[in-house]
Amino acid sequence: MRRRQFFALVGGVAVWSLTARAQQPQPMRRIGVLHAGAESDPDYQARTTAFKQALQQLGWIEGSNVRIDYRWAAGDAERTRRYAAEMIALAPDVILVNASPPVLALQRATQAIPIVFVGLTDPVGAGIAESLARPGGNVTGFTLFEYGMSAKWLEILKQIAPGVARVAVARDQSVSGVGQFAAIQSVAQPLDVDLRPIGLRDAAEIERAISAFARGSNNGLIVTASSLTNLHRGLIIGLAAKYRLPAVYSAANFVTDGGLISYGPDRIDQYRRAAGYGDRILKGEKTADLPIQAPTKFELVINLKTAKALGLTVPPTLLATATKTIE
Repeated sequence: MRRRQFFALVGGVAVWSLTARAQQPQPMRRIGVLHAGAESDPDYQARTTAFKQALQQLGWIEGSNVRIDYRWAAGDAERTRRYAAEMIALAPDVILVNASPPVLALQRATQAIPIVFVGLTDPVGAGIAESLARPGGNVTGFTLFEYGMSAKWLEILKQIAPGVARVAVARDQSVSGVGQFAAIQSVAQPLDVDLRPIGLRDAAEIERAISAFARGSNNGLIVTASSLTNLHRGLIIGLAAKYRLPAVYSAANFVTDGGLISYGPDRIDQYRRAAGYGDRILKGEKTADLPIQAPTKFELVINLKTAKALGLTVPPTLLATATKTIE
């Protein structure tokens, strides 16, 4: 009898121990998000929402088993450096970041914390990764596109505004900005177009350069992919409207905000995919083993209202291939 009681007692203790262990709360994980844009920007809020929703579908619930800390650099270099240092001090399990400056700031500060980027054009050329297939180190993520795609912007501009002969190209001075401009240059001569680069250091430079360029005739505008173009998109769209410049943009949010036409990757989709990499890292995979991935979804978005205001007729071939039109 005592023997049976003893084993019953031991069995009960074992069951209690397993049950208690199963009921113990899982440790709270931590994700840092360092945005190059402004918190007030609805486009960045939409991207952040997509990231959180994708995490939730993977079982990571903010406030339950994961904490997400946000910093918004709003295109300011000093703020980018300060927030990168703050983010490292929080010791998150993984950091999500967009644009090259904050990625480089984080990379200089840590070689240990995993970093997942979105929206970079040339991470290898910028020295962020060793290669796309094997990025090495603590950084991986999702590129916007390869440089050759930039040539398509000029081709689209000539389709929607055949009379354009002079085109300003708004781009920054980074490796990515130079590479995108070079790709556009490769098709400028066959399309009989004269290109003029426009810098993006600040709003004053943008307004001064576009205003000076617009004094000529048969003008057009290409706005390349950059955190700075996105930061100043309201100003750029307004100047294009003021000077009646047919303009092609790299992202759909420019067209939603009143721009003429855009062609580029689905930015929201990249944030959803980044959540997948975050999930894999939180479960133990190493960034060095996660290849840098190219976009899988592209969008051609046309604002028909803006086209009408500019006196442009959108070719049926463009309308047939449009992902979305805005009336």
